[in-house]
Amino acid sequence: MRIKVSFYSPDGGFIYPNKHAVQGFIYNMLKGTEYGENHDAPRFKFFTFSDFFIDSLGRPTFLVSSPDEGFIRALHSSLKDRVRVYIGTQELIIDELKKFRLPLKKRFQTGSPVVLYRDSRKNEYFKLHAHRDLNFFLRRLKENAEKKYNAFYGDEFTLEGPIFDRMIPKLRRNGKLDVYVKVVKQGVPFPVIGSNWELLEKERIKPGERRFYRFIMETGLGEKNSLGFGFLNPIRG
Repeated sequence: MRIKVSFYSPDGGFIYPNKHAVQGFIYNMLKGTEYGENHDAPRFKFFTFSDFFIDSLGRPTFLVSSPDEGFIRALHSSLKDRVRVYIGTQELIIDELKKFRLPLKKRFQTGSPVVLYRDSRKNEYFKLHAHRDLNFFLRRLKENAEKKYNAFYGDEFTLEGPIFDRMIPKLRRNGKLDVYVKVVKQGVPFPVIGSNWELLEKERIKPGERRFYRFIMETGLGEKNSLGFGFLNPIRG
């Protein structure tokens, strides 16, 4: 399930917010709900959000998705009667709020970079351009998705075969595959490294796999989902 939130700025300007500021905004909106202490729980958070983008009406917009419909309903309920909000120190006016579901497709593209650790103990991220090991990337994506899925549903599901059969990365203007995102937490900046994808395709999703792919479509791919990484959009057609 998803929420789309579109804004306009009262002073006519807009600065793309830091991901930690957006995460803080979401947690602030959940205060007083059953999800109000979610950020302190030492477990998966089961939600993600897209990068900000400018929609067809010229409005700054972002999306939040989660396989937990209660989470989306709580966030929607908190936002629906608000007009002015703050993301970080930036004041914004909510112009449109929409709650919706999307049908499962076999083809996806990313709405924020996919992040994986190569070695979490060394805080080393996997870099497509440097490490050039697509098998490692696919294996870790699959392991991470299975672990989150089984934690959410209390299951012991194992996916047969690769998580995707066809993948097309999105190249940056400099020809690099990797995206470096500066995240600022409590005034301290640190880089998070990921990759964007034009296409992630599973040629055939079996009936017993549909819930798994619907889950990753809403909870996100890879790591640091609740910080706004790994957001997926199904491709129509």
